[in-house]
Amino acid sequence: MCEIFVKADPSLYESRARSIRLHGAVTSIRLENLYWDVLQEIATRDGMSANRLITKLYNELVEYRGAIDNFTSFLRVCCLRYLSLIADGSISADKNVPLAGIFAQFAASTVHGSARNLKT
Repeated sequence: MCEIFVKADPSLYESRARSIRLHGAVTSIRLENLYWDVLQEIATRDGMSANRLITKLYNELVEYRGAIDNFTSFLRVCCLRYLSLIADGSISADKNVPLAGIFAQFAASTVHGSARNLKT
């Protein structure tokens, strides 16, 4: 069973840091390459760079929650949630379908942590 995990390409779990400006301050975010790849995929679906997506997520999270304890963990959860929603069919796997409209529908249709199918 563990073979599917231990035989993964080591470059996927190597981490790298990126500098990004959040609220006027330059900060560094360190994530594994696989997470950077998923963030780039999410960003590309809405026609933006990964840095712009991260800034947008940060700003919306601050607006919604206030203080942020562990933003890097939040980004990892975003990636896993994105992949999970695709896997269970809640959102389209078509990378040409922007997520902005889908997530507006998703937020409106979420009931007790589950969502109706929102593929377009």
